[in-house]
Amino acid sequence: MSSTRSRVSWDGYFMNIAKQVATRSTCDRKSIGAVIVRDKTILSTGYNGSIRGLPHCSEVGHEMENGHCVRTVHAEANAICQAARNGVNINGASIYITASPCYNCFKLIGNSGLKEVFYGEFYRDERITDLANQAGIKLKKLDL
Repeated sequence: MSSTRSRVSWDGYFMNIAKQVATRSTCDRKSIGAVIVRDKTILSTGYNGSIRGLPHCSEVGHEMENGHCVRTVHAEANAICQAARNGVNINGASIYITASPCYNCFKLIGNSGLKEVFYGEFYRDERITDLANQAGIKLKKLDL
């Protein structure tokens, strides 16, 4: 007896994992998850939350500047930091993020050697498109 169920694509698989990672977020304004992948293997994950050991938005409220909560470290930055903390080489890898990176996180992505950025929803900053083109980084919205 064979099954007619189709398997999820690799992009869908890693984005589904990024969505699950986002459920660990501690900022209720926006929950974001990130997964760094090379050769179909997960190297690192991250979600938006406060600095290790410090209070989270969910505990003490938001720290707002210009309409943005700045208490949290963004998901993609946390995924890059987790890789660095654990000695994991991410040069040449891809990152799956539930929302497109902000300008500052995109600069971290570029300098960390990530070569592809796959994201779910577009979030705010059009400048990343120009940066991606200039840096030779693939930037792709996934409609899954």
